[in-house]
Amino acid sequence: MSDAGTTTIEEPRLTTRRLRRRRTPRYVVVVLPLALAGLISLLVSGNALRPFDRITTLDAKMASKSDYFKDPEVQRLLLKHGIRVNIHRLGSRGIATTSLKGMDVVFPSGQPAAKLILNRADGSVRSTRPFVTPLVLGTFRDYAETLVKAGVATPQRAPGGDTLYYDLDMAKFMGLLDGVDGPTTYADGRKRPDTWNGIDYDKVTGGRRSNNGRVLVRTSSVCESNSAGTYLSILAFVANGGRTPGTQKAKGESPAKVEADVRTLEKAINPLIDLQGMWADEQADSYFSDLGESIAPVSVIYEHQYLAHQIAFRAKYGKQDTDRVLLYPTPFALTEPQLISLTDDGDKLVQLIDDDEELRERAIELGFRVRFSGDAGTSERLNGYLRAHHIQVPVDNPKRDQVYEPDLDVLENIINYVGHCPPPVEDSP
Repeated sequence: MSDAGTTTIEEPRLTTRRLRRRRTPRYVVVVLPLALAGLISLLVSGNALRPFDRITTLDAKMASKSDYFKDPEVQRLLLKHGIRVNIHRLGSRGIATTSLKGMDVVFPSGQPAAKLILNRADGSVRSTRPFVTPLVLGTFRDYAETLVKAGVATPQRAPGGDTLYYDLDMAKFMGLLDGVDGPTTYADGRKRPDTWNGIDYDKVTGGRRSNNGRVLVRTSSVCESNSAGTYLSILAFVANGGRTPGTQKAKGESPAKVEADVRTLEKAINPLIDLQGMWADEQADSYFSDLGESIAPVSVIYEHQYLAHQIAFRAKYGKQDTDRVLLYPTPFALTEPQLISLTDDGDKLVQLIDDDEELRERAIELGFRVRFSGDAGTSERLNGYLRAHHIQVPVDNPKRDQVYEPDLDVLENIINYVGHCPPPVEDSP
């Protein structure tokens, strides 16, 4: 109690403020387990530090087999090993006859171009031939059936549906290509060329379609492309009586006689190529386009390109593309793409393509006949994949006549004669 006139001052009271803990946002709680699971997955797979790894970019000149390295799954598998491939697209012979400076690897589609490159390489190089693929002619069903009616093609058996594959007798087919075997003549006495309607294309189609154009095969340029050069080798082999041009030297014939025979052969097959209207680009893109049938009734392509198309078509539409079909030439030609390293970084890619099982399996899924254990292993793995995906498997032609390319010098002479090719580019020291 205070006296009168005296002010009483109370002690200040201290109040304690309760602090509320900040809650973790709900969305963080939701995604945290997912992020943790992703981290664990990366750690287990060894990819957690992949963004910090050194990625080696290889410069490469590649021909049609660049399709393999452009595949997103192949690119993903290569990145697992720290490799990215920067592709410069060029025909196989174009690769072999132009500068290779700055390239780590080259990937020509066949052996003639590979030999030219290896002849230019300094010292020993690493290389591999990971798969093989036959040369084929891509066409459309009505044209294939027209060739059957003309007696130059035979359909392969197809269980339960229309066949995708036909065997083509090249000796008979070449009689349609030379432009002088038509049944009628012009007013001046020249023989008319064979036309599609002339061999009953309009009758095969029941009058729905007509084509008065001459029977031709569209090829890419023989000066640049392995496919065109291989097709030229087939024509030369057949025109030479089923013998590889230039091999007469081994039988004791004089070089002058052999050279004269090759000159005669060049003149004989030149019209078969020259009349085709050679194009510099790859034919597969045109053949598989919506306007493919209008662009060319018959095109030179590789088997793997057709099988890859059928695999993708089945995945997208649940059925085979029965409009597009293949002609398998008899005699036949196998092409052997060769991946050639030019640098130490290129060696790593060659080794990886040789050893990595995932990359080999992916090649099968893209239609290639991958080398495993001999010819049987090469084809059976692919055939099994096609059966599993309900795609007709091509049947080996019982006529096992195989075309082998002429000696490199002979083939180069024929190519230069037919294609009027420019001289090769030499790398300066």
